[in-house]
Amino acid sequence: MGFIAEFKTFINRGSVVDLAVGVIIGGAFGKIVTSLVNDVIMPPVGMLLGGLDFSSFAIQLKEAVGKNPPVMMKYGVFINVIIDFLIVAFVIFLVVKAINKMKRKEEAPAEPPPSKESKLLAEIRDLLQKQNS
Repeated sequence: MGFIAEFKTFINRGSVVDLAVGVIIGGAFGKIVTSLVNDVIMPPVGMLLGGLDFSSFAIQLKEAVGKNPPVMMKYGVFINVIIDFLIVAFVIFLVVKAINKMKRKEEAPAEPPPSKESKLLAEIRDLLQKQNS
């Protein structure tokens, strides 16, 4: 099999396509969650905490020198990213939980077929009933 044919086979596998779709949707979902955290969740949280804006929390490590900006450790932005992650993880947990619940309903265990012994015992029971009647 040539290199191109092998690559085509690899790309046409369902799991690769599913992964690509997941990454694209995940990127778009990440933007939604970032906006949710920055624009909807953090303003009321900041207001409840006395008007704090987490994204502005930083520690200056080095003063600005000439045209070089100051060196800052922006731990407030890090707090926002952690909140983003927790929201994404929670939503994914809920989605996976819902999918697993649907799968369990679809895959309701069917009754196993009777064993050979059960069939034999049923035949014996039926024969005994016929003899007694």
